[in-house]
Amino acid sequence: MTITRRKFLGTAAAALGVAAASTFSASSYARIFGANERVNVGFMGLHSRGEGLVGSFINGGGVNITNICDVDSRAISKTSMIIKGAGFKTPKATADIRTMLEDKNIDAICIAAPDHWHAPAGVMGLEAGKHVYVEKPLSHNPHEGEIFVEAQKKHGKIVQMGNQQRSSVETIELIKHIREGMLGNCYKAETWYANNRGSIGNGKSVPVPNWLNWELWQGPAPRTQYKDNIVHYNWHWFWHWGTGELCNNAAHELDIAQWALDVDFPEKVSTTGGRYYHTSDDWEMYDTIRARFSFKGGKTIEWAGNSCNNIKRFGRGRGTLILGTKGHAIVDRAGYEIYDVSGTLIKERKVEGAATSTNDLIGVGPLTESHIANFLDSIRGKASKLNSPIDVGHVSTLLCHLGNISYRIGEDVNCDPLNGRVQGTKANELWGREFQSGWDIKA
Repeated sequence: MTITRRKFLGTAAAALGVAAASTFSASSYARIFGANERVNVGFMGLHSRGEGLVGSFINGGGVNITNICDVDSRAISKTSMIIKGAGFKTPKATADIRTMLEDKNIDAICIAAPDHWHAPAGVMGLEAGKHVYVEKPLSHNPHEGEIFVEAQKKHGKIVQMGNQQRSSVETIELIKHIREGMLGNCYKAETWYANNRGSIGNGKSVPVPNWLNWELWQGPAPRTQYKDNIVHYNWHWFWHWGTGELCNNAAHELDIAQWALDVDFPEKVSTTGGRYYHTSDDWEMYDTIRARFSFKGGKTIEWAGNSCNNIKRFGRGRGTLILGTKGHAIVDRAGYEIYDVSGTLIKERKVEGAATSTNDLIGVGPLTESHIANFLDSIRGKASKLNSPIDVGHVSTLLCHLGNISYRIGEDVNCDPLNGRVQGTKANELWGREFQSGWDIKA
């Protein structure tokens, strides 16, 4: 039986694609792209989203997956099987990103490691002469984002952040309508995200599992003792490694809101929120938060985050509402709707079969594949534009960081609208942090 590339890894669990992938051959990719057009890719981070990205790169075609890197030996074995099952040679494998980057044959790297690794690994990749596809957020803190941006300017390689809705045909079309004046003057955007996350419990100090290289997992982050409720997902909810639901999920909707309102850095950021669910566990951050971002010209963006209370708006677990003087629009990954000032639907466009789940940790699908295709075509010189270059990714990520800073210091944060730099001693203390000795990055 012949199957299409689209069907490979079409489900949320990449491992389910192993049997199907066995029907592929490397020559099938050669028929699609010439040998000189295939991009050699190395992957860092092979769990959940990283696992899905491997499948998305395979589905896009025109690549050779030559290298994989993960601190979990189990992930190395599992992903090697998937890649071989798709008709590729056994990839070179390592736990250390520095070893992988020594391979001169790699053209690009894909980073899906924890947040504290994003900017350091990206900068290291640029220094090694690689193009970089990095999952959101672009950085663990604003200072690392600035270093990453400067490193890209210095080395001139392509960097695309994984805010995949920037490659949505439907969202691009909506932005075009907005620029043409269909909504009039767009002055406000409301964004939201809802989930029903459970407790992460109370971690115990235990010996590091034999499958995990804890030293390399920590990498550029200052050293701490291993506990059994950190790896592989709960690190998101510790400030030492994670960046909260703002960078984890608001990064998508806030990005679309900024794009629609045509704004960059805010003048003021205000937040209210706290930890209201599972209050006896180790979760350090908010699970409920409201953030307000004020821009020049009186424009505002608001975000409502409900990590543990799955409240939907307009029947959606996540999305963006754009308010204009001639009407409003609602947009998410499944398409958009435009209404006039009387509330009458005047235009809509939907994506058939689009997945909009808020609790999908892998996120495979056509939208991610389109974003990756744009990245690869940009490397080949065939794309008209890169949909989410690093400067765009930095601006939208910084908005999330500013919300986190406001929450953590318990105050409004005033910013320079020219560059997003914060004012005040307490806010500036959270602009960056010290790297673990030997892991410093510089532009």
